[in-house]
Amino acid sequence: MLSIQSTEQLTGARVSGDFWDLDELINAIYKITGDENKYYDYQGARFRILSVCYNLRLATKGEHQLEFVSNGLNKSVLTQHGLIFPNKNVYFATEVLWPELIFTAIALNDFIRLHQELIDSSDWNMDIAAVRKFQSAVAECLEQELKEEEYLVFIRMLHTKSPLTFRYATQYVDLLNLEYIQLDLEARKAHLASFALRLMLEDDEYVALKSQLMKAAITTKKALHEIEITAKYPETILW
Repeated sequence: MLSIQSTEQLTGARVSGDFWDLDELINAIYKITGDENKYYDYQGARFRILSVCYNLRLATKGEHQLEFVSNGLNKSVLTQHGLIFPNKNVYFATEVLWPELIFTAIALNDFIRLHQELIDSSDWNMDIAAVRKFQSAVAECLEQELKEEEYLVFIRMLHTKSPLTFRYATQYVDLLNLEYIQLDLEARKAHLASFALRLMLEDDEYVALKSQLMKAAITTKKALHEIEITAKYPETILW
């Protein structure tokens, strides 16, 4: 079963599941996000989502964390069936910074909407169901970390703002990630809600950054999301 739990220092959340849980999610996200040329105005958000997918794929190859989770088998069941079998399954896991994870869950709303409008409007679409399950797990984990009123404000904004990531300057997520990493545990507890809202508010800081990026994009004739900013992540992150 797909699981998302906050890390000990609230730096991010640990996404875990067995191989098939993560493989299903990765494949579903690739199908929902579609061809970059089809959703040109969402290129930045798409590449950002796929970078999270890449880490999930590395996790399924055993390059991140391994967890051992009870599979429900007990001595009585094993004896009844004459089996010798481990009573725990291997789960693969990786950590994602909270601003990055929240942005990923938010941006997927746009791609689900586009997929339903242009590809498949069926309510029984299995790929959408898999992505929604992931979003629900993120939301449930986030709800546990926020005050009730903070979470309600976040959900209300999420439902009223659409599209969420149209021509979004995704470099802003890097700035939020780096700012969030610098906080101590108590500050993260106090300000996680504001970081979640800032991903949707497009405040003065975001507007100023996007304006600079747009000027650079015009000068270099690059796509907005291809403009690099100075954003050096620490070599080691205390999760």
